[in-house]
Amino acid sequence: MIHDSGRDWRNASARRVMLFGMSGLGKTHIASMLRRSGDWFHYSVDYRIGTRYMGELIADDFMRHAMQVPLLRELLLTDSVRIESNITFDNLAPLSTYLGKPGDPARGGLEFDDYMRRQNQHRAAEIAAMLDSAHFVERAQAIYGYPHFVCDTSGSICEVVDPDDPADPVMTALSGLLLPVWIEGSAAHTAELVRRFDRAPKPMYYQPAFLRAAWADYGREHPGPVDPDGFIRWVYARALAHRQPRYAAMARHGVTVAADDIARVETPGDFIDLIADAIDARACAAQPLHLQAKGTA
Repeated sequence: MIHDSGRDWRNASARRVMLFGMSGLGKTHIASMLRRSGDWFHYSVDYRIGTRYMGELIADDFMRHAMQVPLLRELLLTDSVRIESNITFDNLAPLSTYLGKPGDPARGGLEFDDYMRRQNQHRAAEIAAMLDSAHFVERAQAIYGYPHFVCDTSGSICEVVDPDDPADPVMTALSGLLLPVWIEGSAAHTAELVRRFDRAPKPMYYQPAFLRAAWADYGREHPGPVDPDGFIRWVYARALAHRQPRYAAMARHGVTVAADDIARVETPGDFIDLIADAIDARACAAQPLHLQAKGTA
């Protein structure tokens, strides 16, 4: 880790963290709170994906749909109107809409091969956006004068790195630059995320091997044209279980904090204290038992 102790973290003139975990557990809430303090640069990976790397793909897809409307087609061909997405840190709907859902086109689904093509585009974009962190750390300090940096990752980061590979290029680069912080949810959080997703299912990125296996299993259990919302609801709980050990493996490069503790953070000072305690707890757990006993005697 880039910090050996809580004291080292507290005294650092430039703190750099990478928040990761399932969407809905507080990553963007914490990053936004830190940004509002005026001392932290907030780098949103999802925003970077949807603007720098997939913005043109998203706009072109919107254009294809608009060109099917005679009135809009005429206006577009004469450059009389412009169509573009309006992605923000808090509204990633254009990116989600482009990713889409696999299934019956008559019910708004994508053919599976087209869906996989878009998934692969997202994978390449997410890797590139994560590796851009180094550029934005430098940019945040050199241009804007921010001393601290928070990387607000996508929930799918664990699908584009191999946390068990010590030579994984993305994880190696990130952990050498930022302190990885896993926001770990409880069983109750997982149940609530599933309930929330069931009410409003939205597209996600999945690891290709996991997705292909899930698609095959769903087809065997539900023969006939696939209901897009039915599939992504069915696969979501599986995805949470699939991601949990991958997040845990990533956390070996950094620290873990409970989602309940994150929910109680109200100020940058609270966050700094929470991370300092997590660093010290990790350091204590890593000591041999006889050294821990000696230190507490």
